[in-house]
Amino acid sequence: MSAGGAPVPPPPNPAVSFPAPRITLPAGPDILRTYSGAFVCLEILFGGLVWILVASSNVPLPLLQGWVMFVSVTAFIFSLLFLGVFLSGMVTQIDANWNFLDFAYHFTVFVFYFGAFLLEAAATSLHDLHCNVTTAVQPLLSDNQYNINVAATIFAFVTTACYGCSLGLALRRWRP
Repeated sequence: MSAGGAPVPPPPNPAVSFPAPRITLPAGPDILRTYSGAFVCLEILFGGLVWILVASSNVPLPLLQGWVMFVSVTAFIFSLLFLGVFLSGMVTQIDANWNFLDFAYHFTVFVFYFGAFLLEAAATSLHDLHCNVTTAVQPLLSDNQYNINVAATIFAFVTTACYGCSLGLALRRWRP
């Protein structure tokens, strides 16, 4: 009691409290039971295939396919990190608007992957372009490189579609 008879308020709690993070996706292994979790797994799988296929073609057009490699490797790593944060449950420990971050991430990667898909398709379409190699005119891409690039183009399209689906789901969660 104070001198005036009024009770003294308790001292403030020294433990810092943070507001709860804003997320509507489940944390932990339950993320894999959602459509968003399934699409992230497909993005990782198909994005890894794009990366492997472009690299196995010996990158005959480095100006075009260098960007495809950069986007596919970067998106692969960040999608693994994104899924890892949800699987580990760290989203519940970090104060952030995860619904917005999910939307912003998938929007950015969708735009970059769409560009990478277009560049890979353009590189593949140059199959019949002939180059003058000192004595003989040879096609720009060998038949093996062409076949690998066709597969890479198809998987780049599928990966772009997966990022587009994730983007749509993230938009619905962010703006209900």
